[in-house]
Amino acid sequence: MISISQFPRIRMRRTRQADWVRRLVAEAHLAPADLIWPAFVCEGWKTCQPVASMPGVARQSIDQLVHMAGLAKALGIPAVALFPVIEPSLKTGDCREAWNPDSLVCRAVRALKDAHPDLGVICDVALDPFNALGHDGLVVEGAVVNDETVTALCRQAVVQAEAGCDIIAPSDMMDGRVGAIRMALDAAGFSDVLILSYAAKYASAFYGPFRNAVGSGPLLQGDKKTYQMDPANGNEALREVALDLAEGADIVMVKPGLPYLDIVQRVKTTFAVPTFVYQVSGEYAMLKAAAAHGWVEDAAVMLESLIGFRRVGADAILTYAAIDIARLLQE
Repeated sequence: MISISQFPRIRMRRTRQADWVRRLVAEAHLAPADLIWPAFVCEGWKTCQPVASMPGVARQSIDQLVHMAGLAKALGIPAVALFPVIEPSLKTGDCREAWNPDSLVCRAVRALKDAHPDLGVICDVALDPFNALGHDGLVVEGAVVNDETVTALCRQAVVQAEAGCDIIAPSDMMDGRVGAIRMALDAAGFSDVLILSYAAKYASAFYGPFRNAVGSGPLLQGDKKTYQMDPANGNEALREVALDLAEGADIVMVKPGLPYLDIVQRVKTTFAVPTFVYQVSGEYAMLKAAAAHGWVEDAAVMLESLIGFRRVGADAILTYAAIDIARLLQE
């Protein structure tokens, strides 16, 4: 520790006095290559439907998605994560549209890989976009059932891999799903497809705008506390991560981000594996709303939030601001 007697020989402000030296001594860095763009895809042609609760975010038809993904790639963003907006008539109790090989998701994956073969495509594996009851798993007699859901998730993962998905991302939080998906992918000849596990996904109040964007929010009966984690728990997150890694996860994720910086740091320090974080819809919307009222500076608070994720050890960040921030970083 530096004592008062060492002043004025030691002045911490010397390394803060100019932009060039601040950049030289920066401990954490943010680049477009650290970002993943989450995108909502919907049916239609030349369709762009703004999401009211997420300023700057829209549901996009496949042609629009392909165009925007090309922009993301040109800016240095290495991957996009797809979230489908499923037509109400296709939302059922058995969620069978989730493993339809010609589903919206699979068509979007094929279009993206045809247009941008070296852009990474991440597919969400969960049943909530397809579920008439809005849950991430199958509901039987009012309860979300685990093992039957895992079987459905395996079918979903395989059709997405067949469409060309590079990374399967189970976000459902069912027990044992990572190992089952790994075995299903391997058996289908997709041993090179990665698994990005939402290993520590909390039952958070920050997901509201996302659920509205994909249309699952109004359908949800009850809550998701029987399968997503209690926000009070930290040690449990380490157990979840350890289990998913043992089952074959290549990358793990903490979700949400900002309220769980301690979890990101503990996961990275404990396991030293690729660790991603999701700046979820509520975090994004909160910053955008404050900026819209003139209470904070939009780009500055977004950058500060993202660099915070990097500082605690996140290797990559899913953020709806990815394209805007990548453009800002390049400028």
